[in-house]
Amino acid sequence: NPAWEDPVTMAVNAANLMLTDEDRANIELLIVSSESGVDQEKPMSTWVQRYLRLSPNVRNFELKHACYGGTAGLRMALGWLASGMARGKKALVISTDQSRMHLHMPWEFVMGAGSAALLVSDNPALLEIELDKSGYYTEEVSDLTRPTSRVETGNSETSLLSYMEALDGAYTHFLSRLGEEIDWDSYFKKHVYHSPFGGMTWRAHRALQRRWRKMGKDEAWEHFVRKSAAALTYLRRMGGTYGSSTFIALLGLLDHSDDLQPGDRISMFSYGSGSCAEFYSALIGHDAKNVARAAGLGALLDARYDLTVREYEDIERERTCWIDQGDFVPATDGFNGWYDKYYAGKGLLVFRGIEEHYRRYGWS
Repeated sequence: NPAWEDPVTMAVNAANLMLTDEDRANIELLIVSSESGVDQEKPMSTWVQRYLRLSPNVRNFELKHACYGGTAGLRMALGWLASGMARGKKALVISTDQSRMHLHMPWEFVMGAGSAALLVSDNPALLEIELDKSGYYTEEVSDLTRPTSRVETGNSETSLLSYMEALDGAYTHFLSRLGEEIDWDSYFKKHVYHSPFGGMTWRAHRALQRRWRKMGKDEAWEHFVRKSAAALTYLRRMGGTYGSSTFIALLGLLDHSDDLQPGDRISMFSYGSGSCAEFYSALIGHDAKNVARAAGLGALLDARYDLTVREYEDIERERTCWIDQGDFVPATDGFNGWYDKYYAGKGLLVFRGIEEHYRRYGWS
């Protein structure tokens, strides 16, 4: 992210791509999930409500549960809609995150930033969540942590083991709640997994394969490529996107799977450090392909600016330098005039800086 972007601007700009005036008028629940909060008291959801021009009659809050947060927000929104208390209304769930500085660390290559916005209603076009078909698992574990506003650290081996244990526990719970025997291969057309890095989804898929039947390595890989690899299409290009990764994976799966049809069942797995995980099923919506295509994620990625290593490291150091500072104004020069070319006059929300500890935002 350039210095004029942050989790608030990402959240607003992601949602702005899809919301109509009718959507804005009918949204009565706004959940912003993040482990990258910019204030210890004020929720980011209030800025998002303001700059998305939502109704003042909207319940909103910020939610934190590591990379599980986006799924937690989605499940809460689904429960609100299913209660019957909000007939005809909609929920907006946004996951938005940004890594801390990790220069020259072994895991630096998986860090990143991203936001995914989900409009949730009782008339889904992209994905229909099967409310009663989910399993979840939790166990306290100190695998990854952000103990201060500047530090993001943890034990990667502990995190990988916790992910796998949570996957097994959530899937076991899913089967017990389902109350019926299933053939894993035929029951799910495709699979989406939380992806801290792409190889983790292969490990996850391999683990569930073994619960179904034994496969040789080549057969197992072919099965993964056919059933799940398309979900990595955009994640390969984005690096770590935290709680957004399952939803960005879903877009990749829909955009790059020619054999998916409305009504096909897929599985979704979400994991968050600390930890909590959920394995649930969903049906491809009646207009899924068009909705996914309209998101235009491929074009957005194609339009990015290719940083030099020096530029990237300078950005990371600048951001770290002004965290917790009371006054700061981000520069908008550099990068071959990138701000003037792709932000100025484009109606994107940008971070204007901090004045006496108050954050300022405005339209480009």
